[in-house]
Amino acid sequence: MSSAVVGRVVALHRYPVKSMAGEALERADVSWHGIGGDRRWGFVRDDARGSGFPWLTLRQRPDLVLHRPRLLDPRDADRSPVVVRTPSGDEHDVLSPVLAEALGARPVKLDRGVFDAAPLSLLSTGSAAGVGAPDVLRFRSNVLVEAAGGFAEDAWVGSVLTIGAAVIRVDRPDRRCAVVGVDPVTARRDPGVLRRIAREHGMTLGVYASVVSPGRVAVGDAVVLRADRSAGVAAASG
Repeated sequence: MSSAVVGRVVALHRYPVKSMAGEALERADVSWHGIGGDRRWGFVRDDARGSGFPWLTLRQRPDLVLHRPRLLDPRDADRSPVVVRTPSGDEHDVLSPVLAEALGARPVKLDRGVFDAAPLSLLSTGSAAGVGAPDVLRFRSNVLVEAAGGFAEDAWVGSVLTIGAAVIRVDRPDRRCAVVGVDPVTARRDPGVLRRIAREHGMTLGVYASVVSPGRVAVGDAVVLRADRSAGVAAASG
């Protein structure tokens, strides 16, 4: 069995603050904890004491998607200061008490990332089209791939992919929630999006992945399904 090109990267996104707007990238360094600077910050709800999921997200505040974080030093993404531009146009340091008061939550940084399940998420353009959602930004994936057919990434689960200089393992499907119903431009809710995912694809869309070998990826890179599947899984667990 030989390795095969199964797609090509057409977009990369980083989300410096969980549930806030993302940044489009032409290239990105992928470390053990995903894309540099991705979801290193999040806001913890004041009313979430004892909660197993304390993060403030688009479920509680759809307008979070209208807050635009920015790294001041993108060359050192994981350690860069972060500022947030609010919907009113004001800009605050992510640690600003003014921002915390406005959101009713406090900022927290995790060096390993504030991830729900895994450090990387992938989505194919065909999958978004398959559920009638051409506005792919609502799915908040890191790597958008153009691949043949709909739901192509389902076949990659359990396999190892090379993208640019990075090697990743596709671990499982991405089970979706109400967050996908929030329009990334207007912050309006559309529950029909999640209903279509449930109807067309059993509540999952896209996949989660972990990192086997760090490296740089870029828009235009080929996505290669590797033949040495077992070797990649062993490397990832070692």
